[in-house]
Amino acid sequence: MSQREREARIHELLNQVQQQRLDLSAARRDWLESTAQYDRGWLTFLSLRRYLAIGSSALAIWSIRSPNRIMRWAKRGLGLWSTWRMIKSAMPPR
Repeated sequence: MSQREREARIHELLNQVQQQRLDLSAARRDWLESTAQYDRGWLTFLSLRRYLAIGSSALAIWSIRSPNRIMRWAKRGLGLWSTWRMIKSAMPPR
């Protein structure tokens, strides 16, 4: 392999590496755009974590004092969730 062929091969490989880097950068940008909604939701959940801990503690204390009321609200919540699932499955897909 002559010096000229070797330099041409190196130049070809460097161009290939540069193109792969550009492709990776474009794929990264597309990936970040497609997952941005989930990232925002996760960050919102993390910011609400402190309030959820306080709320769950208050709910635990409240449930010890009045367990029947908690069961009543749990049944209502389950009923609403089941109703929502039934309506959602009955609606035609978009």
